[in-house]
This record gives sequence, C-alpha cells and structure tokens, in this order.
Amino acid sequence: MANREALRELQSRLASRMQAARTEGVQASWLAVEAAGARYLFPLTQSGEIFPFTSTQPVPYTQPWFLGVANLRGGLYGVVDLAAFIDGRASAPRSEAGRADARLVALNALLEVNCALLIDRLAGLRNPDSFQSSAAAPEGSPAWFGNGYIDASGAHWQEINLQALAQQPQFLSISA
Repeated sequence: MANREALRELQSRLASRMQAARTEGVQASWLAVEAAGARYLFPLTQSGEIFPFTSTQPVPYTQPWFLGVANLRGGLYGVVDLAAFIDGRASAPRSEAGRADARLVALNALLEVNCALLIDRLAGLRNPDSFQSSAAAPEGSPAWFGNGYIDASGAHWQEINLQALAQQPQFLSISA
C-alpha cells in the first residue's frame, strides 16, 4: 500500500515537472566548460555525452593536439585537446589532480563526427539569463567562434559552434 502511494506521488511530481518544462521552455542553452584557464560554452544541441578522462591510444604522425583514439561506451572516438587545438600547440601533460576533473565531451551523434573534446573542468549549464552582456566574436577569430558573453562576476565566456568546428578542414585534418 505504501509503495502504491509513493508511486502515485512520484508520478504526480514528474507530471508537474514535465508541465512546467513545457510552459517555461528549455532554460539551459549551453554546457559551460573550462580548458587551459579559458571558459567556453558548447550549445547543448551540439554536445553529446560526457565521459570521465580516459587514456587514449596514441596515433602516430598526427597533429600535436590530437591525443589519439579512445573506446567510449563501445564506440571509437578521436580525442582532441581543445585548449591545444585553439592555441595551435602541443597538448600539455596533466597532473593527477588535473586528470580527476578532466572530462571528454563527445560531439552530438547528429554531427556525424566520432570525436570527443578534452576539457579541464565542467562548469555546469548556462542560459542567456546567466550573462550581463554579449558581443560578436572579435575580428580575426576562427569561424567556429560564436558570441562572447560576460557573466555577473566579469568573466568572459566564448561560445563555440561545435557543428562549424566539426566541418573545419583544419579540425578534420589530423595528420601531421
């Protein structure tokens, strides 16, 4: 009897939440991440599953920012160090503490690129209301940079269009 009552209560709460979600709309627009001290926003519609940092199998004769391939839930993914790719440098070694917070963010399967981006830390979900101001990407920025946002603490967040990134010849050409 108590189980039935608990089940009814759970169903009632779920129905209330689903109704609230329909009327309020989706609040979170971005997955906020940090890489090499910089803050980035990934559109949720372009982001895929998040995995703990795992070792990769190195691939010879590739760009220094390409860490290799990893088996993530039975799928083979190329792993790109996001900060190293943006800076055009070699991937920096991570300490044990750095590895504990590091994550692999897979690109959404709809983008048809089996790739995961190595980031240093997840910073949660953000929506447009989380920011004080926004501005277009500076002149000369990569084509896959979206708007830049300033939060209440004055920190700068750079939106990255993962779909545009996944179509860039530089990103797709991993050979050295």
